[in-house]
Amino acid sequence: QVQLVESGGGLVQPGGSLRLSCAASGFTFTRYRMSWYRQAPGKQRNLVTAITSGGMTNYADSVKGRFTISRDNAKNTVYLQMDTLKLEDATVYYCKADADILRMYWGQGTQVTVSS
Repeated sequence: QVQLVESGGGLVQPGGSLRLSCAASGFTFTRYRMSWYRQAPGKQRNLVTAITSGGMTNYADSVKGRFTISRDNAKNTVYLQMDTLKLEDATVYYCKADADILRMYWGQGTQVTVSS
């Protein structure tokens, strides 16, 4: 009954902002590293950003300075604030939770469209 339920995807104009949410249940959220990936059809799924239980973050160079990952352990939720969106940001975004190689979960994916 592990669940990662994403929300917040949609259509925005170039230069606009969007905030994705990933609500987790069925596991001990505070013990897991949370991350966001994105994947276009026919292409590899790539890491966008990650945040550890202690709050340490990292970002792909392509989103550094524009995207911000955060987590609210009281709400078992991780967020992705996306600012100054570009056309190349438009794809499917996935939420991931992992404590180790044996405990790893994926969300269903949510579509982000950037269009003028």
